Amino acid sequence: MLLLDGKKLSEEIKAEIKTQVEKRLLTGKSAPHLAAILVGNDGGSLTYVGHKVKACEQVGFRSTLLHFQENITQDALLKEIERLNADNTVHGFIVQLPLPAHIDATRVLLHIHPSKDVDGFHPVNVGRITLGMPGFVSATPLGITRLLERYAIQTAGKHCVIIGRSNIVGRPLSILLSSQSATGNATVTLCHSRTQNLASITRQADILIAALGKPEFLTANMVKEGAVVIDVGTTRVPDPSAKTGWRLKGDVKFDEVAPKCSAITPVPGGVGPMTVVSLLLNTLQAAQQADP
Repeated sequence: MLLLDGKKLSEEIKAEIKTQVEKRLLTGKSAPHLAAILVGNDGGSLTYVGHKVKACEQVGFRSTLLHFQENITQDALLKEIERLNADNTVHGFIVQLPLPAHIDATRVLLHIHPSKDVDGFHPVNVGRITLGMPGFVSATPLGITRLLERYAIQTAGKHCVIIGRSNIVGRPLSILLSSQSATGNATVTLCHSRTQNLASITRQADILIAALGKPEFLTANMVKEGAVVIDVGTTRVPDPSAKTGWRLKGDVKFDEVAPKCSAITPVPGGVGPMTVVSLLLNTLQAAQQADP
């Protein structure tokens, strides 16, 4: 069984990005600059943004964190986004989700200029990727395809089953895996909460991707021998024995499923680090487009 080590691979890709940044600086170009907007003090969001800021430092990016109180008005937040859109020193920026209930997340994401939408959530970027045109790919799907590529997991002609149809992971990933590309040409089945006889479908998968946010949902009886399993889940589960009081759990019951797999991602240390490094790749792409 091959462990798909996203942490190790992300460090390798960061080293490659750092080299490209150093080359940019030698030619007189600016370092890529990523800004992040964080609203409120959600523990998970603070952790994720912290990882992103630290990753920027590692590769030589500039980073700016704009942290606002939870009671910021929607209009004030939209003005901040307009300011970042107009700031030529910022190559890309993200708005950390979730947002407070009084803010319309869709309206906020639509306000981000597609050329700076390094999260790949804007309909323009989603549409471009759907049509096979250049654009920013959502970070988690991009990270998964890079993981498959670097570990030489063949997708062409394979049956890929994705559990979860979110606009951030499941849907864009289904498009990427079925596209005409090096990590595409698969036959994709997209399952969701209304799918009947789910286990009978997942047992057909050569590549099985769990992205539904339910800890240890995928059990051994849902997986065929020799499958590749990608676990996108990252749920905080209370654990008094842990220093933090919680532990990260994936959507896959790892100890039970792993022995049946030809390859599997761990949680933590699998898809998570690849998501962060994919955000860096998108920011580098944005900088190259702004200052070729």
